[in-house]
Amino acid sequence: MAAFAVAIYTDKLDGDIARSRGLVTNFGKIADPIADKLLIGSALVMLSVLNELPWWVTIVILVREWGITALRFFVIRYGVIPASRGGKLKTVVQTAAIFLYLLPLGALAPWLVWVAFAVMIVAVLITVWTGVEYVIEALRIRSQGKQAGKTTAGN
Repeated sequence: MAAFAVAIYTDKLDGDIARSRGLVTNFGKIADPIADKLLIGSALVMLSVLNELPWWVTIVILVREWGITALRFFVIRYGVIPASRGGKLKTVVQTAAIFLYLLPLGALAPWLVWVAFAVMIVAVLITVWTGVEYVIEALRIRSQGKQAGKTTAGN
């Protein structure tokens, strides 16, 4: 749990420093979400390997995460899809759910395990919802990029 907490904190600190110094770059807009996916994804896989978390939860989240990453690369020639508020909320809720799974809640009170699962279900719902939002945004960016290309080619 401590290693996960340090990793999450350093990720947030890195973003805060970049924004405060005006060092936000297109590379960072792509690389930071990938780093988040690797951190969250590895925690989810390990929880599933340990039979603490159902595999379907891990699969739904990972398919969405890597699908959106692929989508970002697909539309990158038309524009960058930065993290949205919903995407940031998704990461916060996923992180909270993972923390709850890493804490020895069952030893304190068995019903707290259900709290962890409920938070994880909320994380799954937000994950799917924001995934749909990103697909819509990618289609919009691609459409605008194609329109701009036609306008430029026509002149």
